[in-house]
Amino acid sequence: MSHVIAIDQGTTTSRAIVFDRDMRVKATAQQEFAQHFPQSGWVEHDPEEIWSSVTATLHGAIDRAGISAADIAAIGITNQRETTLVWDRATGTPIHRAIVWQDRRTADICASLKAAGHEPEVTKKTGLLLDPYFSGTKLKWILDQVPGARLRAERGELLFGTIDSFLIWRLTGGKVHATDATNAARTLLFNIRENAWDEGILSLLNIPKQMLPDVRDCAASYGATDPGLLGRAIPILGVAGDQQAATIGQACFSPGMMKSTYGTGCFALLNTGDTLVESRARLLGTIAYRLGGQTTYALEGSIFIAGAVVQWLRDGLKIIRSAGETQSLAEAADPGQSVVLVPAFTGLGAPYWNADCRGAIYGLTRNSGPAELARAALESVGYQTRDLLEAMRADWPAAHLGTLRVDGGMVASDWAMQFLADIIGAPVDRPLVTETTALGAAWLAGMQVGLYPDQAGFAKGWALDRQFTPAMDEPTRAARYARWGRAVQATLSV
Repeated sequence: MSHVIAIDQGTTTSRAIVFDRDMRVKATAQQEFAQHFPQSGWVEHDPEEIWSSVTATLHGAIDRAGISAADIAAIGITNQRETTLVWDRATGTPIHRAIVWQDRRTADICASLKAAGHEPEVTKKTGLLLDPYFSGTKLKWILDQVPGARLRAERGELLFGTIDSFLIWRLTGGKVHATDATNAARTLLFNIRENAWDEGILSLLNIPKQMLPDVRDCAASYGATDPGLLGRAIPILGVAGDQQAATIGQACFSPGMMKSTYGTGCFALLNTGDTLVESRARLLGTIAYRLGGQTTYALEGSIFIAGAVVQWLRDGLKIIRSAGETQSLAEAADPGQSVVLVPAFTGLGAPYWNADCRGAIYGLTRNSGPAELARAALESVGYQTRDLLEAMRADWPAAHLGTLRVDGGMVASDWAMQFLADIIGAPVDRPLVTETTALGAAWLAGMQVGLYPDQAGFAKGWALDRQFTPAMDEPTRAARYARWGRAVQATLSV
C-alpha cells in the first residue's frame, strides 16, 4: 500500500489524484459538473452530480495509475468551503440543491443581523463577518424555506454539512458524520477560540445542534470507505478545506509564511501561529490547520473573482478560446492605454465586503480591444492581491512578506505572475508541484498512516519551479495601484 489518493472537490470540477510514496503525482482524473443559477446572485450545485463525479474520478484515477484499491494506503479529502448541504439521515438524500459559497441570497438575513448589532460578537467568536459567503445563513435559509425542514431537523432526521461532510457520509455508507476544524471554522457556527460549535450563534440563527457534524483534527480518522465502493475499505485519514489544504501543501508551517491560491477566486492565507489576529481591516481570522489537537491560526483574504475573470473572457465575451491565450493577448496590449477592470461580478470580497456592487471597466478608448481587456483582466488579480497584502500588514505588523508562494490554475501564466510580483513589490515563488491543494490533503492522510514524513520533513521537500522578482520601479507601481484604488472607489459608489 504505497499510494495515497486525494479527492479534490472544487467549485467547477471534481478531481481525484493518486500520489506515490514519494508524493509525486502518478495519475489524475477530472470531471466538470453543472453550475445552476436559478436567480441573479444565486449559485447552486446538484449534490448527486457532485457525488457521481467524485466516484467516477476515484475509479478513473485508480485505473489510470494502473493500481488497485489494495495499493492505496489512505484517502485525503479537500473541498470547496462554505458550500452548504442538508440531507436525510436515514436515506442520505439531500433536501435541496447545495448552496454554493458564491451565493448571495442571504444578504438580507446578514443585513438584518448586522442592523441588530450582532456582528461584533459573531466576529469575535468565529473570526468571520456577517456575509452571505459563509454557511450559517445558508443553512438558516434552507431550514426556513424548505417546508418542514426545521421540524425534521429538530427531530434529528436531517444532517448539515459542507461538501467534505457529505462526501465522508456517502463514502462511509452513512457511518460517519464529521468535518475537520478548518471547514467547521468557515460555517459561521464554530467558535474558533474554544474549538466548539457555538450555542449562542446556533440560537441566534435557530439551528438545531443535533444536525451538526463532529469536528476533528485535519489528520484524523474519518472512518473507511464502504467496501463495495472501491473494492476494499480504505481509511479516510486527512481532511481540510481547499485553501487550508493549499497552505499545508505549500508547507507554510511557520508564522509569517503566506500563500495565495488562484482558482475560481483567489484566497491568501498568512500563518499567524497560535495568535488569532482580530482584524481591523475586514480580513478573516480563521484556522489554518489543527494537528494533534493544536490549533494554528491564519489571517485570510478572499477575492471572489480571479480565474473566473478569464472564464468570463472566454464564455461571456468570447474573445478567447482558452485561458492560455490571455498571456499572448496581454503581451500584445497597447502600453499607452490604461484600461482597468474591477471584476465585481458577485460583489467584492476582502477588504471591501460589498455584496451589492457589480463589475466595471474604466479607461476604454476607441482602440481598446481584446488585448487590452485580457491585460486588464490579468492585472485585476494582481491588484486585488495587493489589496489583501496591504490589509494584512495593517492588521499584523509582524507580517513582513519575504516571498509569496502561489498555486492554482492561473500561476501557469508567466505574464500574470510577473505582474503580480511587480505590483506587490515582492518575489513570487511558484512551486515545482502546483497541485498543492491535493498534495496538502494527500500529505495529511499519508502522514497519518506513516507513509509520508512529518511537518519538518515535508517542508524540507518543498521545491521551487521559478521565482518571479519585481522589475517595476516604485513610482510606476505606486501610480498604477493608485489608479486601481480610484477605480474600486468609483465602483463602490455606483
